[in-house]
Amino acid sequence: VQLQASGGGLVQSGGSLRLSCAASGFTLDQFTIGWFRQAPGKEREFVACNFRNTNTYYADSVKGRFTMSRDNAKNQVYLQMNSLKPEDTAVYYCALSNRVILSTIRAPGQYGYWGQGTQVTVSS
Repeated sequence: VQLQASGGGLVQSGGSLRLSCAASGFTLDQFTIGWFRQAPGKEREFVACNFRNTNTYYADSVKGRFTMSRDNAKNQVYLQMNSLKPEDTAVYYCALSNRVILSTIRAPGQYGYWGQGTQVTVSS
């Protein structure tokens, strides 16, 4: 089981980036896939998740700016990030869970598999 995130980089405030997460060793369609981020000195925080290939949920801080999608045929998930702000600067991780329930989708501890992270830096 392996997840690999990519697509991070340096962008100016107001810009856009698209993150990708490629999965190998399993098929995504039965799992909950989440995006989390961690800024220096801060705890890892929930960004978005697609719950068991049904609905997608977002943190309030990114709602309306970020869009998560998944392509089960390619075994990949994406995070389109628009209108980026300096406070979005963090390492972004994709994560997978086969046991999370709806009430705990925002808890990093409910995700058993993690990608290596990709750095997103937004300059002001």
